[in-house]
Amino acid sequence: MRLAGGPVIPNFGQGSSCVRGDHTFCWDWVRDHWGETLEPRLIEHIELTLIAVGIGFAIAFALALLAHRWRPVEHPFGVVAALLFTIPSLAAFQLLVPFFGLGTTTIEIPLVAYSLVLLYPNIVAGLQSAPPEVLDAARGMGFSKRQTLLRVELPLAVPSILGGLRLAVVSTVSIATIASFLGEKGLGYPIFSALKEPSPFRTEIYAAGILVVALALALDATLAFAGRALVPWARKGVA
Repeated sequence: MRLAGGPVIPNFGQGSSCVRGDHTFCWDWVRDHWGETLEPRLIEHIELTLIAVGIGFAIAFALALLAHRWRPVEHPFGVVAALLFTIPSLAAFQLLVPFFGLGTTTIEIPLVAYSLVLLYPNIVAGLQSAPPEVLDAARGMGFSKRQTLLRVELPLAVPSILGGLRLAVVSTVSIATIASFLGEKGLGYPIFSALKEPSPFRTEIYAAGILVVALALALDATLAFAGRALVPWARKGVA
């Protein structure tokens, strides 16, 4: 709908004077379209992120345990992970479309791969961070390899693992925004939808973008607080 002397505002009716004039940011549009546009996309974005990081963590943790116990595979796994990270996200999505179509599976596969790339080296580094004298003490106390892993190596690896999780979550939130061009999923969809219009409606773009940043910050802060709770000795500056 073209307003006299104003921009083309798609699918929003006449609205308030702020909307009609396409001002920089219209709070009334955000309020009116929260339930039907922004909130569902925010929930979808959270789901995409949690699924990708959850699956990526499970795979990365299994590979890291294998590499920790059988050192010859550590370097090959690291090389493969590094190669995956060199593939541009848009190219990865487009390569998968012929096989899986436009849908959640096509979005999730690259997201899982990128999260795995960030998680694997951090988990490996964490598992290898136990000082030799601590491991010697564990063996001297009669700990088996499994007991040493569960009671010594894993607790000491928590800071590194959480650091990798924070990187993976923030990265996944941002990449999931780009992935939204494949379908009506996540907070990227309102942005791409608005940009396709002859005169993009700025409030929709800004509102979705702000939510992406807020989501990344909120998830990162949650993991940071979790780290402080799980690693109390770090607050005291004890290694």
